[in-house]
Amino acid sequence: MSEEKRLAEIRTSIDSIDEQIQQLISQRARYAQEVAIVKADQGDPVFYRPEREAAVLQKVKDRNQGPLSDDEMVRLAREIMSACLALEKPMQIAFLGPEGTYTQTAALKHFGHSVNTTPVGAIDEVFREVESGAAHYGVVPIENSTEGMVNHTLDLFVHSPLLICGEVELLIHHHLLSKVSDIKKIRKIYSHQQSFAQCRAWLNTHLNGVDQFIVKSNAEAARLAAQEEFAAAIAGETAAELYGLTSLTANIEDEPDNTTRFLIVGKQATLSSGKDKTSLLITTQNRSGALYQLLEPLQRNGVSMTRIESRPSKKGMWDYVFFVDIEGHCKDQKVKTALADLQAQVAGLKVLGSYPQVGL
Repeated sequence: MSEEKRLAEIRTSIDSIDEQIQQLISQRARYAQEVAIVKADQGDPVFYRPEREAAVLQKVKDRNQGPLSDDEMVRLAREIMSACLALEKPMQIAFLGPEGTYTQTAALKHFGHSVNTTPVGAIDEVFREVESGAAHYGVVPIENSTEGMVNHTLDLFVHSPLLICGEVELLIHHHLLSKVSDIKKIRKIYSHQQSFAQCRAWLNTHLNGVDQFIVKSNAEAARLAAQEEFAAAIAGETAAELYGLTSLTANIEDEPDNTTRFLIVGKQATLSSGKDKTSLLITTQNRSGALYQLLEPLQRNGVSMTRIESRPSKKGMWDYVFFVDIEGHCKDQKVKTALADLQAQVAGLKVLGSYPQVGL
């Protein structure tokens, strides 16, 4: 058999498979429409279920036998789910803008591209958009692997009624973007302060002495660099495409595993997915043994704590609130018991949300 004939047979098989895939996707979409009708008849207005999506995507990973990677299979499945969900209820997602930020990338990674994303100017505005009902969910940065917690996001949870519904981890790659083609011609650099910190060593080596200007987001930095001669920005690929800039040097971050964690905030509590995390806000009195009283009920009930952060309470000098992440859902029996014991020993306890652990 000639090579040309063999290729023709393979392409015919691919065309047949493509047709079957398309038919199955259409069938799935019709079932999604039926789900919307059933929910409407039952008076259930909640169309997006994070725990259901997490369970479906976990099955996709478990079934995968290659040659595509687990991540690629999950990405494809998420986009199909996103498109089908849009038939039930198109969702509005608020994110820390402007267009082209890493937060927008995180929103699309979590929800897929069949949602409407709305950029806002500050993290507190994301919360307000969701609280007011203008957006169904919001996406905010919470932690960077090299620069630590985003304190402003933490502080907003103290008074906000919103719940954490999910989390996203995004590997952050910074690029030096500009309209000029020669790095030696750059006279100023725009970026967010965290990006400058994450690229400090590279900048000191390659652009030492060039003026640095801190702006509120990397997307804003790209927008400014696109408007000025001899200017550059530190931002990602999305911003480069959006503002028509060239990447002079890719991956200039000092840590190759630089990762930012984002939270999904909404009004509805998330049911158990079987592999969950719960975030807590705890207030204690300023006295000896207060931290021990916070940790002991968790240890006694076999609940693993994955993170603890403290912030000034702003109610009195040297008073602090603690943000704690634990494994498990707040409705799991051992977590439920631990929280009841904890409630009896601390000044205040607020469950910020239980949600599927990141990894999908």
